[in-house]
Amino acid sequence: MKAPQGELEERVQNALDDPEHGSNTLRPVLEEVWTAHRELIRRIDRISRISDAYQSETKRNESTLALRLKKQLRQLEKVARISDHYQKMMHDLNLALRDASNQDALTGLANRRPVVERLREEAMRFTRYQRPFSVAMLDIDHFKQINDLYGHEIGDKVLVEVARVLRSEVRDQDLCGRWGGEEFLILMPETPQDAARSVVERVRAAIERLQVRVDEQAISVTMSIGLAQHAQGDTYSDTINRADSALLSAKRGGRNRFEQAADADRNNP
Repeated sequence: MKAPQGELEERVQNALDDPEHGSNTLRPVLEEVWTAHRELIRRIDRISRISDAYQSETKRNESTLALRLKKQLRQLEKVARISDHYQKMMHDLNLALRDASNQDALTGLANRRPVVERLREEAMRFTRYQRPFSVAMLDIDHFKQINDLYGHEIGDKVLVEVARVLRSEVRDQDLCGRWGGEEFLILMPETPQDAARSVVERVRAAIERLQVRVDEQAISVTMSIGLAQHAQGDTYSDTINRADSALLSAKRGGRNRFEQAADADRNNP
């Protein structure tokens, strides 16, 4: 059974220190071996300390690196959240800009741009599939007098109230927009003139019942309406012009009424 290393080293050291072994021929060799052994132990101990120090430094570096990575990850997450918020803001802004470009600021109805786009689409659909559509042009009667008597602020209020009634009276499939000033347009897809007449008469009657409050009095409002059905060979501009001519006839005929374009049914299927 081998003796422990510490005990063996002690026995060797005692043997070298014993004067009785001073003349032993093995002593020089034993001393050299012992010196080499001690030097080896010293080097191993030094290497162990260096290794421990290296491992300790490595652990510290790893810990520092991990902390730096965590900090960078937190910063990246913050940047990602800011980026997501910015993208949402840009998306909402684009939607708002799109709505602003397609919506009349005062009445909230569609402005001329989306109305024209939809008219163009319906005209193309008519050319392909012969699907009928009708257009109504509407104008508030004596609107200039309202502005002159009550001021433009009350005039704007009248426009807003008229738009509200129009929005509530037209059908879901219809498009109602502000054409300009006190003039409005209703596009009625899949609607021949007979069905369109009932729509515009309902709208006219609803406007006639409208009372716009101004202090202690109420302003009565009426509208004149011109109606035209899209005809074979016409452009959508032609149909608008025919509806506008019918509107002029309604104005000349006494107002608060609708007129149908005389040639609305020509060449229609």
